[in-house]
Formats: sequence, structure tokens, C-alpha cells
Amino acid sequence: MHENLITLIGCCAEGSHRILVYNYLENNSLQHTLLGSGRSNIQFNWRARFKIAVGVARGLAFLHEEAHPHIIHRDIKASNILLDKDLNPKISDFGLARLLPPNATHVSTRVAGTIGYLAPEYALRGQVTKKADIYSFGVLILEIVSGRCNYNSRLPYEEQFLLERTWTCYEQGHLEDIIDVDLENDVNIEEACRFLKVGLLCTQDAMKLRPNMINIVRMLTGEKDVSTERITKPSVVGDLGELKTNNQQRPADAPSLPMKSFATTEPSTSSDTTTRSSL
Repeated sequence: MHENLITLIGCCAEGSHRILVYNYLENNSLQHTLLGSGRSNIQFNWRARFKIAVGVARGLAFLHEEAHPHIIHRDIKASNILLDKDLNPKISDFGLARLLPPNATHVSTRVAGTIGYLAPEYALRGQVTKKADIYSFGVLILEIVSGRCNYNSRLPYEEQFLLERTWTCYEQGHLEDIIDVDLENDVNIEEACRFLKVGLLCTQDAMKLRPNMINIVRMLTGEKDVSTERITKPSVVGDLGELKTNNQQRPADAPSLPMKSFATTEPSTSSDTTTRSSL
């Protein structure tokens, strides 16, 4: 198994009791330690965030490209990224995972995932692909760099959705405004902006434009140039019934999505609530 995936070391099934046993991970989850309201005493400097983002990317690349059959996680989010004592990330909670049969392009399934991380095409049609995981990972990168959750109703409306705010800053040429102020001078601005661009590439509305996980790892580590990549506007699922989409011209062969302005109703679930719904 991969070093960035949680390892099951035992299980128990006795009567109505079901127990899964994993190694103890000292630093809880990324949601709790970096994004939680109380925060923690852990110092998430830029090197730590770099390691976490790249580690998660490598773990996902293993699931998508090296595991046989390939695996779609379906619920990549901050609360499912656990951290050991050295802040090495471990992808956890495979309860929603699906195996991708050889030669299959997608798996049709009931929509399940977490509002804020949910790829719009999956929410609309219930056909899950690797690109749905990649969308979720893109949102996660933005959270790691910014130090904030993907949705915050306490902020001014135009700043509530992190993805929308990041796109606005990208268009205005001020992507560095998204970087967590807690990093102060302890950040490589060029690297952080590169990570944000990768996050935007991963969340593009047309799923075929999103890079695969192997190329994402290469972009994060600087092995592949991001500056030459054309980035198109992302879509955000603020609610399963309210897809926040752009009004750009979609590729002729791309399946149509309902074109709406950003939803006026806030998400019905928090960023850490798993949504299961039949569409």
C-alpha cells in the first residue's frame, strides 16, 4: 500500500459490532488542525503545507493509476486527510470508494460526497469518474494554501465561496491575495501561486480539461510548467439543486449543465457533512 494512504491493520465483526483498526495518527485531520475554528498549536508553515498537498496528490495518483483495478475515492476533503506526528498526510475513509473496471470511463452510482468538494457533472448525472476526485482535490489545494474552508457564510457574499474568490483574484492578477496571512514571510509566493493555479485547473467546469493526477504531481513539484496551461472558469456546487456555473462558451462536445448565477442560498450542509442523495 502507498505511504499516503491509511493502512488497515485489523478488523472485528462480532454480532452487530463492526470495528476497523488503523494506526494512531497523532495530529488528527487537516480539517481539525488547519481549518478548524479553534485551530491547533501546530505550525503549518509553507514547507508543511507543500508536503501535505504533494503527499495527498501522490496518494490519489496511486489510487487512480497504479492500483488495480483503479479506485475512485469519491470523498476527498480536509476531514479525510489524516496527519501523523511528522505531518505526513494519509488519505482515509474509503466508505464511498468505487472500483473502476478495466476500460470503463465512469461508474454510475447514487450521488454521494460533500458539498463544496462535489464535482458539478457528478452531482448532476451521478456518473463518477477520476475527474470528480480531481475536482475535490483542487478545492482541497485552495484550502491548504489559503488556510480557510471552501465556504464561509460569515464573510461578505462575494468572498463566501473560496473557489469563486480565487477565480476573481486570478482574473485580476492578484492570486497572492488568497495566500494565508498566517504564513507571513514564511512562504514561497511563486510556489503558493503555482499551487493555486493547479487548484483552478483541477476545478474547471469541463471535466475533460482537468489534468490527471500524475501531471498534477508534476505541476506541484515544479517538474511540469503551469504557466503555459490555459485555465477556464470553474463551477461550484453550492447545493445539490443549485449549481453555480459560469456563462462562458462551453466546448461543443461537452454535456450541458444548467447555467445559473452563483446561488443566493447558502449550502444546506456544512463543508464537513457527507451528502447522500438520489438524483
